[in-house]
Amino acid sequence: MRSYTLSDFDFSLPPELVAQHPACERSASRLLDGRSSPATDRVFRELPGLLQAGDLLVFNDTQVIKARLFGEKPSGGKLELLVERVLVGNQVVAHMKVSKKPPVGTVLHMAGGFTAQLLGRWPEDDGPLFRLAFTGPAGETPHDLMAAHGHVPLPPYITHTDSAEDAQRYQTVFARAPGAVAAPTAALHFDEAVLAALDARGVGRASVTLHVGAGTFQPVKTEDLDDHRMHSEWYAIPPATLAALERTRTNGGRILAVGTTTVRTLESWAQSGQTEGETSIFIRPGHRFQVVDLLLTNFHLPKSTLMMLVSAFAGYEHIMGLYRHAIAQGYRFFSYGDAMLLEGAWSAEMRARAGASGGASRGAGEAV
Repeated sequence: MRSYTLSDFDFSLPPELVAQHPACERSASRLLDGRSSPATDRVFRELPGLLQAGDLLVFNDTQVIKARLFGEKPSGGKLELLVERVLVGNQVVAHMKVSKKPPVGTVLHMAGGFTAQLLGRWPEDDGPLFRLAFTGPAGETPHDLMAAHGHVPLPPYITHTDSAEDAQRYQTVFARAPGAVAAPTAALHFDEAVLAALDARGVGRASVTLHVGAGTFQPVKTEDLDDHRMHSEWYAIPPATLAALERTRTNGGRILAVGTTTVRTLESWAQSGQTEGETSIFIRPGHRFQVVDLLLTNFHLPKSTLMMLVSAFAGYEHIMGLYRHAIAQGYRFFSYGDAMLLEGAWSAEMRARAGASGGASRGAGEAV
């Protein structure tokens, strides 16, 4: 098998194709049907017609928190916190942007009138994250304080400050579990009309939770992919979803993961057998998928681990061809951009073989 390096996942993207705002309606975004070649240009609201009764969509139900907070040191120096996760009690873990890091024990004064005391680094003494204790009005939790005084943590390639539109649209319609600092963006295209059409078609729905961290935007800095260290994120898969996966497999349906975060969750479970915990799974070409047949995803950053994941799923050459098509046709890229529907490379191969022999067969990915 070919050995890939970081440069293999680079491509040139015109800056004007980086979406700065969402489509006028969630389901009005474009959908590149890349299950076969040549690809087909569609609109997202056509998705239900591309699926079959008995298929199962698996969503990530994480909720984006207003994790970006502004404040100052006792000296008056300005700072910014990006909360990565909330710990027990009133403690949080956050990235800190400041000209000079304050010493442990410093009490920071945050916009909105609450304070954050610096307790140290987390989880390692030399890591990039800091542990802080929030103190606000009696009874207010860190989630309360962020909801009242925080800002939507828009990705670094979105250049405007967050607005009321972002508070609504950088969130899925089925977000339930607060804890993400980046949206599971493939799911942003779903609205109530699309969900109703899926129900009417007999397509099932299930959910997992993976709290997307800021590490999702972490660049890969090593040409040799073996040297890249993945960030860690927390995930959970409820018993109802495990039952739905098993039922879908038993009845011959297909499992469609909505977004790369859902893929990472399901594949982490398939590898470890753990339905809850931390995952730092790095999916790249050569990975043997065990759960997912179809993937709905947005278009990703050059040289990103997400480009590597989709290339592992649908095949490197196929993905690079789809990206060339998307750029030529003016598709919108990244978080507020358009979507793409993919079939697992092994699944497409097995389907072709089954059609040639007149039989039915499943490839790798049948085990759950």
